[in-house]
Amino acid sequence: MIERISVRNFILVDSLSLEFTGGFNVLTGETGAGKSILVGALSVLLGGKGGGDLVREGADEAVVAGEFLVDYHEPCRAWLSDHGITPEEGRVLIRRTVRTTGRGTIHIAATPVTRSELEEFAGLMLDLHSQHEHQSLFSEPHHRRILDRFGGFEADVETFHADFLRLSELQERLRKIEERTEARVREMEMLRFAVEEIEAAEVKPGEMEELEAERDRMAQFERLAAHIGTVADTLDGNEYAVLPLLKRARQEFAASARIDTTLEGEHGRIESVYFELEDIVQNLTEYRDALVFDPARLEDIEDRLPVLRRLLRKYGDSEDAVLEHRATAAGQLTELTGLDENREKLSAEIAALEQEITRSAKELHKLRRNAADTLRQRVEAVLSDLAMGQAEFRIEIESRTNERGRLVCGPYGADRVRFLISTNVGVDPQPLIRVASGGELSRVMLAIKTIIAAVDDVRSLIFDEIDTGVGGQVAVAIASHMRKLADQSQVISITHLATIAVRADNHIVVEKEAVSNTSRISARGVTGDDRIKEIARMLAGEQEEATGIEHARALLDRYQRVTNGQDK
Repeated sequence: MIERISVRNFILVDSLSLEFTGGFNVLTGETGAGKSILVGALSVLLGGKGGGDLVREGADEAVVAGEFLVDYHEPCRAWLSDHGITPEEGRVLIRRTVRTTGRGTIHIAATPVTRSELEEFAGLMLDLHSQHEHQSLFSEPHHRRILDRFGGFEADVETFHADFLRLSELQERLRKIEERTEARVREMEMLRFAVEEIEAAEVKPGEMEELEAERDRMAQFERLAAHIGTVADTLDGNEYAVLPLLKRARQEFAASARIDTTLEGEHGRIESVYFELEDIVQNLTEYRDALVFDPARLEDIEDRLPVLRRLLRKYGDSEDAVLEHRATAAGQLTELTGLDENREKLSAEIAALEQEITRSAKELHKLRRNAADTLRQRVEAVLSDLAMGQAEFRIEIESRTNERGRLVCGPYGADRVRFLISTNVGVDPQPLIRVASGGELSRVMLAIKTIIAAVDDVRSLIFDEIDTGVGGQVAVAIASHMRKLADQSQVISITHLATIAVRADNHIVVEKEAVSNTSRISARGVTGDDRIKEIARMLAGEQEEATGIEHARALLDRYQRVTNGQDK
């Protein structure tokens, strides 16, 4: 519910703050005091259009902010969670600015949102009904939701919705498979060729680098052999080579170290050099003995390298990339090969789900028919209390079918649900949007909301002058039903009738005064004698007239006792 609203620089409002309670809140005041301006501010806060004309003259921007309690409202908490917004102590602050340029900002908590997102969020918890705004009542999808909620089979509708989404998903998958049927053959041929080409080449990681190195060695075989031979001879080719001379030096140094032990360290180093050089000579000898020029091997290498280069150009920049491409292509080939089998399975699953959805749609149709008859009777009974006894309220449920007579299902069944009404005898019921009287529309909504209040997710309702043009017993009936509605939901009503105002839990008076050649709107909560005076003004137009004061006091005393359950 909405707990607080603050308005600054909005049309004639300089700055004001209002606090609302749970239960029944009323706003009263003289005609032209600015009550509708406050309704406009609420509308902007709930996602209504906001333009530069809403900014008070002389200001650059208007600001409307509201604090909402969402702790016990699961749809709101789910929406906030989906948008990454965390309430603080179960509450969120909505703040909207409107600038003279027409631009503005909207924040829920500290998160910027779009106007459509604000409208979506606010619509989960609050409904605004004025002489010209009955959007939820005009919305046919909302009619369906009201009926389903009243009938108590929303869980069945959600199950149907889940099945419908699943069917849509399966149908989309089948469509994509069938779209790929022709292209699939060509794609499979390309994938199969790639797999076979790579497998036939028997590519090995690092193979090209090794082959290129081997080819370079064989291409310069003679020079390589000559160099190795020279190195081997120099190291150990005759008695004057490095190794024999080092061997002799090693022996002499050993004898020296035995005489002078301080030379043992240097002797050890000569020993290490000798054995290291001896190992090098051994490896060079083996390398030279194995060094053979093989023209056939060189030819094989020259043939192999172009094959590898071609594969790398086509499938990757390395042997590993080529092998990875082969694995990926093989997986895709397996998947495409199984598409026929998948298509058959999908078709069978779709057919079975279509049958289940058709059966469920027929069952929902029966449930809606039964619920519609009960809801119609109860709405007409309330409308009779609201001086609309001649009204005929009808709930039209039409099953959509195709040219062959088969049900055409949507996300929530095959039914089109519409609320129709006729307020005059002999006139066929028409869609609510065609009913001319805003007051009648408000009473229709009041009747519906009174009946479904216990199961309705929208927990805050704003009625702007629902009582326009009514009085007497009709006013008493409207007041009674609004009081009952306030026992289930937060109700905020802008009213001219004392009969309604005396039943409120929270009474706010809106006033307009002239300040420095400009008009300014203010608002304040009234209790005690101030409230009695306001009720007297509403009754007789005089706040101080004794009879009016006594009448106001008596009404307040009576209806506050009724509210508290002390009277019948």
